[in-house]
This record gives sequence, structure tokens and C-alpha cells, in this order.
Amino acid sequence: MVPYQRNGPGLRDCHDRLDHAGDVSYSRLSSKGFETAPKSFHFLQLAAPLFLIILTRLRMPVSTTFLLLSVFAASGKSIGAVTMKSISGYFIAFICAVILWGTLGPWMKQRFTGEAHPAWRIVQWITTGLLWSVWLQQDAANIAVFLPRTLTLTQFIAFASVIFFGLGLLFRMGGEKIQEVVDEKSDVFDVRPATIIDLLYSVILYIFKFASKVPMSTTWVFVGLLAGREISMAARGANTDGRTVTAALRLAGRDLLFVTIGFIISLLLAAAINPAAANALFN
Repeated sequence: MVPYQRNGPGLRDCHDRLDHAGDVSYSRLSSKGFETAPKSFHFLQLAAPLFLIILTRLRMPVSTTFLLLSVFAASGKSIGAVTMKSISGYFIAFICAVILWGTLGPWMKQRFTGEAHPAWRIVQWITTGLLWSVWLQQDAANIAVFLPRTLTLTQFIAFASVIFFGLGLLFRMGGEKIQEVVDEKSDVFDVRPATIIDLLYSVILYIFKFASKVPMSTTWVFVGLLAGREISMAARGANTDGRTVTAALRLAGRDLLFVTIGFIISLLLAAAINPAAANALFN
């Protein structure tokens, strides 16, 4: 029997859980530079989601994290931390995809033929649910940044309702323009490769969740994963559409260009609003 310890680990763990009660960002906004909720808003801070909608309608896979969080950052160092974590996420996802599809790509091409077994649909729902869970644990901060850092029950219900109906509308619209960024990739319509993409994406986001509390761009991770997969499949002849390595590199380069453009727009928007960001960028 372990004796009760007043200042033991169990008491500290309990205190940590209570300390984060009401925090819907999974501590993403408790990291330095984002821990203080805004008491007033600049017009461009409120307009940032409109820029996001416009760029998304142009089929540009823009990072919501960069576009929204950068305008609230309290220091240039916090923007730099988000940038470094997101870029590392891109390259880690790229390398993981290259290894996975470079190793198993030809085998998948051989095995994933004909009609998929109905069990695959169940597995896809499980992996998709896992993906939505870890994705929200990262990206809920992009909505919560407009809110108090600790929510009451009423505030949480309003917050969760917006996400619930927003995602429902997104499903109803089939992803709209940005879905085309995924659809143009090789062999993504079959439930089997789609499930593997979801699973790998989930695992990477889950690992980064524990790496640090610094927010990161899940868009950069996903773009890196798709780029590594596309290039690897083309190099190994594991795609069914005959896309060449040159075409795959061109497609991956275009996606990287678009997220980079979104990143630059985010920094310019942050500099226009936030003196700390302007000093970090131009001084």
C-alpha cells in the first residue's frame, strides 16, 4: 500500500488537470505568446477568417493556424516557434510517406484491386474518427484564440455547436474547392489507400501533440504527407494513373508554393496588426 503524499505526483497531476479545466485548445494556447486572451479586437483580426475563405476558394491549401494565430501572437518568438514546428511537421510527414509508400507501394498496388471488403469501410470510419479527434486537439486553438482561455459550460456548448454544424456543412458540401487538392492525387478514391492516409496522418499529429504545447499547422503536415506519397508512388510505379516523377514533383511543388504564399500573407497580416510581429519581421 502506497502512503498518501501531500505533494506527491498524484496531487500534482490532479492539480494540472484542474488547472486546464475549460481549456478547449488542449493547452495549445497556454504556450508562451498565446496564453493571454485578447481584450479587444483589431478589424483585421476579425477579417482574417475572410482572407482564409477567399484563399481557400482559390484552391490554395492555406494554413488556418498561421493565418489566424499569427495575428494574435504576443511576440515574434511565438510565431517563430509555430513556424519551426510546422516546417518540421512537413518534412517528417514527407519522409514518413516516402518510407511507407516506397516500401509498401508496389504491394498495395497489387493487393488493392477489385471491390474492397465491407470491413474496410468500418476501419475507415474508425481511423477517420481518430483523425478528427487528434486534428481538433491541434486546430481547436484556431477558433479558441478569439475566446477566453477558460470557457464556462454555456460558452463551451456554443463553441462545440459552431464546430459541429461547421463540420456538418463541410461534409454536406463535399469539401468544396479545397477537396480538389486531395482528389487530384493518385489513387485516393479507394477506401483502402484513403484509410492508410488517414491512419498515418493521425499518428503524426498524435506524436506532435506530445512534442510540445506550441500550436502547429496541420495543413503543412498534410501537404507534406501527400507530397511524399505522390513522389514515392511515381518513383516506384505504384500508382495506377501512370503519373511520372516529374509530374509528381510539379504537383508537390505547387502545393508547397501555395502554403508558402499563405504563410507570407499571414506574416504580412500579423505585421499590419501586431507591433510585436512587425518588430520581429522588419527589425
